[in-house]
Amino acid sequence: QVQLVESGGGLVQVGGSLRLSCAASGLAFSSYGMGWFRQAPGAEREFVAAITRDGDTTYYAESVKGRFTISRDNAKNTVYLQMSSLKPEDTAVYYCAAAAWLIFRTEREFAFWGQGTQVTVSS
Repeated sequence: QVQLVESGGGLVQVGGSLRLSCAASGLAFSSYGMGWFRQAPGAEREFVAAITRDGDTTYYAESVKGRFTISRDNAKNTVYLQMSSLKPEDTAVYYCAAAAWLIFRTEREFAFWGQGTQVTVSS
């Protein structure tokens, strides 16, 4: 079975940094584009970042561009989200997901999802 397991969430102060990790198993990791989404209380889940199979192209939501960096290590079957200059509005549950292709970076493109990890930015 496919499993995506996020880790690295926690409580951080405004302006701080966190690195999230997502370890994948049960799939050919290098055959999938990977993405991060987040969902704040009372809000819909939104796209944060995505990276293509080989890591040659990355995509970011405008709200995180310049602050977040997505990367992947195919040898470790792991995708990362490095977050810096964190703001209170970054507080959310962050989800890792896998997609066979990246066209619009919408939820429908992502077939597999992790359980999420909580990121809380204190104000």
